[in-house]
Amino acid sequence: MLDEETPTGLVRRARKIDRALAETYPDARCELDFDNPFELLVVTVLSAQTTDKRVNAVRPTLFAAYPDAAAMAAAERDKLEQIVGPLGFFRAKTESLLKLSQALVERYDGEVPPRLADLVTLPGVGRKTANVVLGNAFGIPGITVDTHFGRLARRFGWTDETDPVKVEHAIGALFPKRDWTMLSHH
Repeated sequence: MLDEETPTGLVRRARKIDRALAETYPDARCELDFDNPFELLVVTVLSAQTTDKRVNAVRPTLFAAYPDAAAMAAAERDKLEQIVGPLGFFRAKTESLLKLSQALVERYDGEVPPRLADLVTLPGVGRKTANVVLGNAFGIPGITVDTHFGRLARRFGWTDETDPVKVEHAIGALFPKRDWTMLSHH
């Protein structure tokens, strides 16, 4: 927050910045390709420490072989590792996908739950991933606080917080809930 800026002034300034970003980047959207909530959940988990472009490149092969949670939960580890291999950290990512898919099958009949509280109980899913899925697959507003979002929020003077959850709450107080998902994309 800028020195001596009122809370109302901060809200106005933050929303003005977001409007400028929306005008500058009118095509802002989720860069990960997906056809359903399960696919978005999986590709978001896979996107850690790699590019969205690389994840999108393996996506067709991955979902042709394992189109749903049940199929992925039953996957042979070595075959799944071969598919996700180009993304790096393939053993850890394979383990995450197997555990995630198994949990979806066991706890949610293979469906991705549309609730933050449920999503964050899944292996490999934190608030950031949950908010990506909620906002982009279900249309449920969420603020995705990754390293870049947090850095920009501090640079814009919207918050001094460094903890992602605290950043999420501080920024959420500045914007209408309906704008949260697109704010992350802008």
